[in-house]
Amino acid sequence: MSQKPPIICLLGPTGTGKTAAAIAISKRLPTSVINFDSRQVYEDFPLITAQPDSEEQAACPHLLYGFVPTEEKMTAARFVELAMETIEEVRSEGRLPILVGGTGMYLKSLLSGIAPIPDIPDEIRQSVQERIKREGPQKLHAELVETDPDYAAKIHPNDTQRNGRAAEVFLATGKNLTWWHTSSEHTPAPYTALKIGMQIALDELEPLLAKRIGMMVELGALEEAKAAMAKCADPEAPGWTGIGCAELLAYLREEMTLDEAEYRWIKNTRAYAKRQITWFKKESDINWFAPGDNESVADLVERWLAENQTES
Repeated sequence: MSQKPPIICLLGPTGTGKTAAAIAISKRLPTSVINFDSRQVYEDFPLITAQPDSEEQAACPHLLYGFVPTEEKMTAARFVELAMETIEEVRSEGRLPILVGGTGMYLKSLLSGIAPIPDIPDEIRQSVQERIKREGPQKLHAELVETDPDYAAKIHPNDTQRNGRAAEVFLATGKNLTWWHTSSEHTPAPYTALKIGMQIALDELEPLLAKRIGMMVELGALEEAKAAMAKCADPEAPGWTGIGCAELLAYLREEMTLDEAEYRWIKNTRAYAKRQITWFKKESDINWFAPGDNESVADLVERWLAENQTES
């Protein structure tokens, strides 16, 4: 019997029905859903980032969705701070926290502890940003393959934010992000976590992702991007670096056709899902279910809670 309070973690690649599984649990237990997807925090892109819709959010409280402006950066350290505050608020209400998302680094940072990386000097951060503008993130990614091949394999060469962060940390500390994440001293969150994953083969997931993106376009993804562009048109702003956002902005900036933007959106989403699958496959303590097997997920949660009763 654990003395640490319980939390549920619903994880897996994009488009596998994690929100539906969380709602199935909420029909049996008083719960609140807490987001741990790094893209779904942005307020200007609820449709493009597939945030839970109004009907889903009405099923139970949904927290840490759509609250960050496009121009503001979200980090794993800030997520951990916000998530722990939110978990305690949910518990104080007598509700079970269910963390839902696909950003493996955010969840790992919460459960295993955040790397105590020192603050990066402004001059280093500025020099890295200038290099990105001058040479693009791909150049930094090529260097990252040499200095930190494990982390380089997890991120896309076009990811401005993560490639920049990796370069800053290495320049400022002399150690790469993999060292900080695996070898430095961490303070884990004081919870007992049940990890539940939604699993599907990539070749089965790909057509579902393409269908979902097509539906997003029909429902107004382009109009959402236009409205966001009217507020912040800087393509380097953190909110625009997400998949779907970047491609639609490129179309709006007349850098590609709409068909090309949709094609790249689908292609990049598939690549992202593949990276998510690879990340979560390395974890041995995940209980895997097929998308849609939500009653079985809820059954497991109830059994696990009964076995791990703890005073909250």
